[in-house]
Amino acid sequence: MSESVKAKKKSPAAEGANTADGKLQQAKSEAALPALGFKGMLRWAWTQLTSMRTALFLLLLLAVGAVPGSLFPQRAANPVTVTDWIKNNPATGPFLDALQMFDVYSSAWFSAIYILLFISLIGCVTPRAIAHYKAMKSQPPRTPKRLSRLPEYGTLALPADAGIPASKAINDAAGLLKKRGYRVEVRDADGDLPSLGAERGFLKEVGNLVFHTSLIGVLVSVAIGGLFGYSGQRILVEGDTFVNTLVGYDQFTPGTNFQSSSLQPYSVQLDKFEAKFDRGESPGKAGQPIDYTAEVTTKETPDSPAKKEVLKVNEPVSLGGTSLYLTGNGYAPMVTVRDGEGNVAFQGPVTAKVQGDNYYSSVVIKVPDAKPEQLGFQGFFLPTSIKNEAGISYSAAPELFKPELTLDSYYGDLGLDKGVPQNVFEMDVRDLTQLNGRKLEAGGITLLVGQSQELPDGKGSITFDGVKKYIGVDIHHNPGQLYALIFGFLAVAGLVMSLYINRRRVWVRTGTHTDGRTMVEYGLLARGEDHRLAGEAAALRELFAREWNVPETPDTDTKTVSSSTSKDQ
Repeated sequence: MSESVKAKKKSPAAEGANTADGKLQQAKSEAALPALGFKGMLRWAWTQLTSMRTALFLLLLLAVGAVPGSLFPQRAANPVTVTDWIKNNPATGPFLDALQMFDVYSSAWFSAIYILLFISLIGCVTPRAIAHYKAMKSQPPRTPKRLSRLPEYGTLALPADAGIPASKAINDAAGLLKKRGYRVEVRDADGDLPSLGAERGFLKEVGNLVFHTSLIGVLVSVAIGGLFGYSGQRILVEGDTFVNTLVGYDQFTPGTNFQSSSLQPYSVQLDKFEAKFDRGESPGKAGQPIDYTAEVTTKETPDSPAKKEVLKVNEPVSLGGTSLYLTGNGYAPMVTVRDGEGNVAFQGPVTAKVQGDNYYSSVVIKVPDAKPEQLGFQGFFLPTSIKNEAGISYSAAPELFKPELTLDSYYGDLGLDKGVPQNVFEMDVRDLTQLNGRKLEAGGITLLVGQSQELPDGKGSITFDGVKKYIGVDIHHNPGQLYALIFGFLAVAGLVMSLYINRRRVWVRTGTHTDGRTMVEYGLLARGEDHRLAGEAAALRELFAREWNVPETPDTDTKTVSSSTSKDQ
């Protein structure tokens, strides 16, 4: 038989081994992995949801999810704007509406992120709080056998004639560490070498837990405000009274679970509004507002005594758990409109909407009660009217030096009887017939205070009686606002604690040298990164040296102590 054939021929033992390996491989390939099961899947999902990584991801996702709320108009704030946006964008509007981009903060997907973040934070904080409580109740870790391996290490040699035995030295070290806020345990477990373990910095984890718990508190507070809070706006003319009922609001936005019975029946009356403007005292700032002051009379309940208060910008008035903010102001010309039959069809102030500098304002007057035809007026109000070279009037100052009304008049169906809400500051004139206008033969209507003008074709007349001032008030009720503020401060305090408090451990071991000296070695270890650990080690060394009157020498202040010295101790 040739050498090549002999090489190919295998021994029976080798063949048996190959057969065994083959059977083992086949058994491994045929082994079935255990099924995770429904309970196992739930346990895995809960573990993933309650991890800190998931909580941070959900927090980021919540911030990203809030971005569309600032990019697209929100139905809760201004439903008319949303309707116009969808109407003007027929291709993308319905699609975005289906995705709830116009109701971001009450949408299903935003609520899902919010709730998942809430559950995730609770699942993260609760086990950590339990574990930290157990850690605070437990004793410091046992003393390492070789302290020289710790990041900060040092030794002190107490002279034999100092009369400080090892047991007294360890007790002295324990007292010093307690004064520095360490939790100390003295041990005699290491043979005849007494030692101690000390630990401090538990407030670091406490701060971390307070921070995350406060985040949960903020989420709950915001949720309470969204569920049970409300907001609204109201325009108040001097002399008008606002009563906190649903019909008293010009615009009202309720919370998800708002009940009208929760409205406190307070009232606010605007007695006087004063706006102060710069009259040239500051160069280049003439006409700019300096201060707004609204004098109001408030009553907490119908039977409560009246109270005089002052409402200013950034100085709200609080009533019935709500806050009233001064957000705008303007002028309200007082007019009297008589219809074609000579009857007074409208009389009172008309809110003028500020459109430009020096309180150049637009005016819309709708008179649906006029007979035989409904009347409408639109134009401008000028607090201080001056004509330019082209004969066009403009406002030269925001104060009422020469108030003037410039109007066009119309008659016809105003569309108010169709039940469709209309903007009080706008009037659709497409189905109306114009009576007065600059381009018509009758000309426009220009009135100073006390002047009247007859309308063409016997349609009636209009009189400019005077001017009042008005303010715009934002009303907010948020039952979770105070709690959100408290939890916000707690979150900041907890974050500061977790950043600036360090978790440290100290071990001290004492022993008696063969020559009678008492040898002390100590080591420090930080849990996490602590760039001030070396400073703590130096401070402890200084305390020990002062306590035992040990002179500071380079030989006793070194971290690289030989192993033989450690063994001798």
